[in-house]
Parts: sequence; structure tokens; C-alpha cells
Amino acid sequence: MRVTDPTRRQLLRLPLALPLALAGLRAAAQPIAEAASSTVRLALLVGNRAYPSPHDLPPVHKNIRDLSAALQQRDFQVTAAVDLDPAAQRRAILEFAARAQAAPPDATVLFYFTGHGMQVDAENLMLGAGIAPNAQENVLLANSLHLQRDVVDQLPRRATGLSIAVIDACRVDLRAALASQDGFNQVEAPPGCLIVFSTGAGKPAIAPARETDNTFYTASLVKLLQSAAGELSFSDLFRLVKLDVQQTMLSHPVPVIRQFAQFPFIAENTKVRFRLAPKPEPEPPVRREFDPAEENRAWRDLEASLWPADVVRLADDYLRRWPETPRAGSAKVSLEGANDAVRALRGSDVRLYRSAFQPKTTAAGWLAEWHKAARGDKDAAARIARAYLNGDGDIPADTNRYEGWLQYAAALGNGIACYELAVWYRRQGQPVPAAQYEARSRELGYTPPRTLDHYRK
Repeated sequence: MRVTDPTRRQLLRLPLALPLALAGLRAAAQPIAEAASSTVRLALLVGNRAYPSPHDLPPVHKNIRDLSAALQQRDFQVTAAVDLDPAAQRRAILEFAARAQAAPPDATVLFYFTGHGMQVDAENLMLGAGIAPNAQENVLLANSLHLQRDVVDQLPRRATGLSIAVIDACRVDLRAALASQDGFNQVEAPPGCLIVFSTGAGKPAIAPARETDNTFYTASLVKLLQSAAGELSFSDLFRLVKLDVQQTMLSHPVPVIRQFAQFPFIAENTKVRFRLAPKPEPEPPVRREFDPAEENRAWRDLEASLWPADVVRLADDYLRRWPETPRAGSAKVSLEGANDAVRALRGSDVRLYRSAFQPKTTAAGWLAEWHKAARGDKDAAARIARAYLNGDGDIPADTNRYEGWLQYAAALGNGIACYELAVWYRRQGQPVPAAQYEARSRELGYTPPRTLDHYRK
């Protein structure tokens, strides 16, 4: 990714009332619905290699070829758009969006971009072919796809469907990466959407200089699309990809790769868990070395748990006893996320206790949000916080809980929640924590508004 000088940017305003997602479930004791399968799957893969020298990106064409094949194996109808100029790139997304909007309500829609990406005036941009990434800001703004306006806002948002945006925006110039201050701006996903960056918000991603290699993120995504169990949900797939990218780069034999290890960013606000298999897969006739009923009970106990420490214990026990089942990938995701949650709750700046994870709400969607938050979902935690701000259904207004859940979301890495806390503390006449959380929001890759109830000097 490439960014412009942050001193030249105009900063974005944050709406305090953000959309709240509702997710489905079977019963209060089982907060997450069983994964469903979608009958129609559409994917648009946009890849731009052809940029003016020396900004060529050799891995792009291989990324498109390999990901196209992997998605087709999962029954996606794939459209590839390669090396399109800005006007053609925009036409491609509009045509794809029209197809997606006309698809059935349970369709899975995926947009993928690989090429140069940057942030200008707090806007996340994907640059069209033929445009130099070091061009003037007005040129970049006019010749790029804007993530929010041109992609996220165009994809369907349905209670029974899933829209995914995957941005693998890279650079091959390591000197530019070393000089970079930040990359894509942190975002939260609207209802029904999952948004993924190949690296953390505010961070650069690097690409190999050979056309025979994939970028690190796409290599992991292709590998897991090809090898993951069909029962795995798309949500868990992208979390496993995140872990695989981290492990691959942190253990790489080349020191500079370890230095630039990517920690992919995920923003999710989905209602339905769709499995990778387009239709239920019959289990192979293999001899089981364990009691299926016992494994099912352990899985139900894990899924029903809403306290992070219990999730860690139950997921760890499940993986020790059943490391090769189709559910093992999801158990690993639960374990990693709950470990993050435990660490966050141990922080001295998070005032949230076990009682907060015992919700009195009976609303199916909100119980599912608690389920996600117990597994380290920073965005679910923020949505719960906002429900407590003014009350929502049987969730009562409670400013102490609002503050505590926002602190938890911030500790999990939600930079927007950090900024929201800064606004809250400023309005409460507490400038010290306001300044601390405003600074933290920047560290987490969020470009905050120009003002925090005042103009900066």
C-alpha cells in the first residue's frame, strides 16, 4: 500500500450511531446458528499489475489465476478483470454489483482486489492500471475504486446473504514500506458484510518481486480454500487465513520478511454463517476412533460458552481430543480469539467482568453478538457497547456498560471504538483519557476526524 503525507489529509468524521448487526441462532443455549450453504456464489476478481515503472506488481496475474481456480472449486461463478484502466475498472464493479443485487437473497458475493492501494483524505483507494501510485492526490482520488463508495456500498446487504470484500493491496518497494507511516484506514463492516485487508489497518503489505509467486495473503487464502473442511464457515476461513499469514511470515527465513510480517485485518458484521461447501457434504465412511456423541456434546458446550476463559478451556480440550475433525478449524479460531479476549480483559484499562458476559437479553441476534465478543470479535464488542448507550429492546441503557464494552473493543484492536471513547471522555470532562484513546486510535490505524470537540492547534 501507499499513502500520502498524513499532514496533508483532511480527516473523516465519525458517526456515533453506527449500524448494529443481528445474527441468527437456534436457541439461547446455542447462540450461533448452524452454518448454512448458499446456492448462488458470485466473485469478481480485480487485479492490476500494469503500473508505470518501477511500480509494476509481478505477482498479480498469478494471484488472479490461482484464486479464480480455488473459488471455482467452491462453486463460485468467477469474473476476472485484469489490468483495467480506471474507467473500465469502475464499469466492471458496477456490472458485477448489478448481478449481485439481482441474485437470490441467500447468495454469497465476493469482491477481491490485488494491486496498488492507498489512503488519501481518509479514503481507502484501489488504483486503476496505468496510474502511478505516487501521483498527485487529486489524480489518485479520480482514478481509483473507493472501498466504501464503489465496493461496500454497491454490494448487497441481506439478512440471509453474505457479501465479502478482500483487499490484497501491496508494494514491492521495501524502502517505501520502511518509510510508510500507515496504510488503509480502519473500517467497520455494515450488516451482512465481511471486509478483509491483507495486513493490519495502517500497515504496509509487501509483495514478492517474481511473477511466479503469489503475494503472502493470497497464497494462504488459496491454500485454505483448497484444503479446509467444507463445514468451515467463511468467517472462520478468513480467521484461519489470518493465522496462516502471520505464521508463514514470522517464520520466514528472510529477515526482512519477518520484519514486515502481516497481521491481516478483519471487520465483520454478518448474520448468517455460510459453510465453504456449497451443499452439505456426506461424511466419508471412515472408522472413528472416538464416540461421536461425546464429540458432539463437547462441541455444543464450546459453542454455548459466553465467557472467554471458558472458551479457551473448552476449545483447547476439544483440539487435544479431536484435532482432525471437520470442526477443528473452527475450534482453533475460537481458541485464538478467546485468548485475545482473555488478554484484553486482563488489561487495567478495561472495566468489564464476568457478569457482563451473562446477558439478560433473549434476542437471538444479540446473544450471537455476545458469542462473537467472547471469541475476541472487536466489532461485536463495539456493537454491544452501542446497544447499552441508549438501550435496545431488552438491553437497558447503561453508560457504565457502554464504557466497559467500548474499552474491551478498544483493547481488542478496534480503533474506531478508541476514538468513540475519546469523544465520550472529552464530553465527560476527562481530557487525559480522551487524549490517550485518541492517540491509541491512530496507533490502531484509524484516521480520526479533524476535531475532537475542538480544533487541534
